[in-house]
Amino acid sequence: MIRTAIAVAALALAACATPATQSAAPDAALTAAVAGEWRKAEDRARDDYRKPAQVLAFWGLKPNATVIELIPGGGYWVDILAPYAKATGGRYFVTAADLTNPNLSEAARRNRTAFEQRVANTAVYGNVTLVNFSAQSGPLGPDNSADLVLTSRNVHNWMAAGILDRVLGQAFAVLKPGGVFAVEEHRANPGEQDPKAENGYVTEAYVIAAAERAGFRLAQRSELLANPRDTKDHPFGVWTLPPVKRTAPAGQPANPAFDRTKYDAIGESDRMTLRFVKPG
Repeated sequence: MIRTAIAVAALALAACATPATQSAAPDAALTAAVAGEWRKAEDRARDDYRKPAQVLAFWGLKPNATVIELIPGGGYWVDILAPYAKATGGRYFVTAADLTNPNLSEAARRNRTAFEQRVANTAVYGNVTLVNFSAQSGPLGPDNSADLVLTSRNVHNWMAAGILDRVLGQAFAVLKPGGVFAVEEHRANPGEQDPKAENGYVTEAYVIAAAERAGFRLAQRSELLANPRDTKDHPFGVWTLPPVKRTAPAGQPANPAFDRTKYDAIGESDRMTLRFVKPG
């Protein structure tokens, strides 16, 4: 059944969802947020690969929106979305370590505390709301309350953990009818998908099939984050490429003799950029 759904999604993708050659222009508040002096230098250095203003405009970010970000990682989007929400009268929610989990590690608690301290500057970030998130946590928020739910390079992690359908179901529930589910993910070449995505790459068809199982409709896809130099056959998966630049298997010490030349020349991964809509 999963393979059938993927095949159907692939046909629908080819027939209905053409790549976006143009998208809405970023508004002034978004342009200002991307240019914000509070953003880290290492994040600014990635903008050529991640194209934040163009991607958020493609996803349909609007003033006064309620936005939920799933798994912020290093906070690349936090430093744009939170100030944007503050400037435009919106609300920004972001998932964090689940404090209701009795087995939550001390390291995870410290990371959450550090994140809370990072966004405590209300003059820059406004009022950021942290949402408990884990394999056992409750809803992301009240049903039909969010305008945009965003996830950036997390689908492969949810596949590995076996919680993809659960997370997509939660995203569907919290979005308003007509709300947008925004996905950025490392893009595998078309073909049969490893259900654990051990190399970090996922086919567009697999993501589309999973989102449609949750009830979403694919509205549009973009090639803004395409990278044709990415051969996707790297020794340590997608993490061989920048920004991670892995030189040894996960959990092993870095190998200083590993030649990174061709991987650094590739740059960051080839990525899908998809916009799904909750039917209204």
